[in-house]
Amino acid sequence: MMGASKFDTRKRALGVCLVAAFMTGLDVSIVNVALPSIREGLRATEDGLQWTLSGYALTFGLLLVPAGRLGDARSRRTLFMWGVVLFTVSSAACGLAWNMQVLIMSRLIQGMAAGMLNPQVSGLIQQMFQGYERGRAFGALGATIGVSTAAGPLIGGTLVTAFGADHGWRWVFLVNVPIGMVLLPLAWRVLPRPQLVHRRHQSMDPVGVLLLGVGVAALLLPFIQRHQWEGAAKWLLIPAALVVLGGFVTWERLYRREPLVDLSLFRKRSYAMGSAIALFYFSGFTGIFFIFTLFLQSGHGYTPLQAGLSITPFALGSASAAMLGGHLVSRMGRRLVAIGLSMVIAGLLATMGATALVPGQGVGLATALPLLLAGMGSGLVISPNQAITLSEVPPAGGGSAAGVLQTGQRLGSAVGIAAAGSTFFGALGDGWTTAFRHGLVVVVLSVSVALVAALYDLVRSRRTSLRSGLTPPGASPPGPDPGP
Repeated sequence: MMGASKFDTRKRALGVCLVAAFMTGLDVSIVNVALPSIREGLRATEDGLQWTLSGYALTFGLLLVPAGRLGDARSRRTLFMWGVVLFTVSSAACGLAWNMQVLIMSRLIQGMAAGMLNPQVSGLIQQMFQGYERGRAFGALGATIGVSTAAGPLIGGTLVTAFGADHGWRWVFLVNVPIGMVLLPLAWRVLPRPQLVHRRHQSMDPVGVLLLGVGVAALLLPFIQRHQWEGAAKWLLIPAALVVLGGFVTWERLYRREPLVDLSLFRKRSYAMGSAIALFYFSGFTGIFFIFTLFLQSGHGYTPLQAGLSITPFALGSASAAMLGGHLVSRMGRRLVAIGLSMVIAGLLATMGATALVPGQGVGLATALPLLLAGMGSGLVISPNQAITLSEVPPAGGGSAAGVLQTGQRLGSAVGIAAAGSTFFGALGDGWTTAFRHGLVVVVLSVSVALVAALYDLVRSRRTSLRSGLTPPGASPPGPDPGP
């Protein structure tokens, strides 16, 4: 009975974590379809609308690693609960904003709250589950991430349609408030309390936090402000960011106490290759929704709801396959990720073909099956890759390791949206369909690089296996490891 009770508690705790991950992931994409309403309601400029989107991504990415480290060193449960409070309050402030300045500031705080929450989710899964159960838990997390991102336009379009153009955009944010109010007491009841053994002799490495924050901000800004910041001077921030990040790596190697990031993790092929796959996959993954929404709404006059419905096959495919991936990762490992990436590429190429065969208003229906295939592939990539990448990470460092992984995902998303968007807008002179196909080519190239990384890992793993007679962790999923 005690074992069953413990399982039930972990199951409820996982449910709380997944709801939080869904809530923060949803706000990455739900706002896109509400931008025209925000422009009308608050008399927003293009710069203001851009900051409404990019401000969230910026502060989200900045806090992932330090918040993960703080959760590891102090209390993941406490950081999770404060993140829920901050996210709920800032969502309410977004929904009640009376001008763009208030909306942008609230979105920045909302992104900070998301950055606080997300590494705690991965860290808690590391802490509560081992072996096969951990793979299944990460499968559920991957399904949540995929569905929340892909379903954002549909949910946003439904809310804007239901509440009208004047107030619908407010409910895009206010919908988080009741969720947060229910989530907070549940988190207090079911999430595991901190284990004091992990709190001794741990430093927060303030210099490392500063260097990483400045480096990540300088790297993200040119991409998220690519249209609003005129001129080429913004791109000088990229080499400056690389210098600062180089200084961060040097500092972490020389730091005598517990560093912000355990750089020895990158000597493990499972973590290094998994991080690379996540970086390049997310640079393509999030770009799909950006250019597809523009293509449908601006190019073919789709309503927000119609555009959201057209993207739904991707979300459905991602949700169904991610749960399957959580079960299969224990047997197939990195091969599953490579299969998923191949399916994404095939689905996107078929999507390009569908736009040529069925131009015009019917394009949303014509792309349904190709997007379903791409979504299923995505479900076999995100959660299995995360499970494999974190498989050799000690549970005590799960939060900060997950923070680094997710920072790479945020960087990839920013770069990918910039690359796909710039290509899309650059080809508009040849028509919306041609512009969409050109944008998809950039997306396919990013996913292809991720596939090359997965195949390289498989080849290296097989060579290692032949030499040692063992199955290396880079090729296989997480096996049982000691609890926290």
